Amino acid sequence: MGMAAPLDFYTADMVRQLNESSPWNGPRYETVHGELLVSPAPRLAHQDVVGNLYFALRLYLQHEPAAHAYMSPADISWGLPDVLAQPDVFVVPREETTEREWKQIRHLLLAAEVLSPSSVRADRFTKRRLYHEQGTPLYWIIDIDARSTEVWASTDHFPRIERDRLVWHPAGATAAFSFTLAELFRGI
Repeated sequence: MGMAAPLDFYTADMVRQLNESSPWNGPRYETVHGELLVSPAPRLAHQDVVGNLYFALRLYLQHEPAAHAYMSPADISWGLPDVLAQPDVFVVPREETTEREWKQIRHLLLAAEVLSPSSVRADRFTKRRLYHEQGTPLYWIIDIDARSTEVWASTDHFPRIERDRLVWHPAGATAAFSFTLAELFRGI
């Protein structure tokens, strides 16, 4: 007689319950097509990089108001019952933020993940594929230790490695967002 298998499939609602019961500085739970992703509280350097990028994007989007920047915690599911993602930093079209509800978010114009020792596989493979499937045009994987960023366009099979500057020019913007990696890693 076989043993009962542990739970192998998580829904977005199950993960929301896990996140609600977790302390504010505890692990972060996500699910991608039912696979549970668990990340411990991030390192301080991770939070510094997330903050630097988020504030730079917010400042840029004050002058290019077609979109809005956010940072996790988040609840991005694209209406899928077995997906709940929490990108570190992301940008959504402004029209999807009018009701201020996570369920309204159906498009990410940009997603960025900062690698942590526990998130390398999920960020480079699982979440990258999810963002690609959901039509996210640009995905940045930021590697603090290497002081570089993998730049993935939605059609790429391999990343471009950026060591100098991140550039993003969303549709309809009059000027591109440009942020040096020196600024990104400032304070680290």
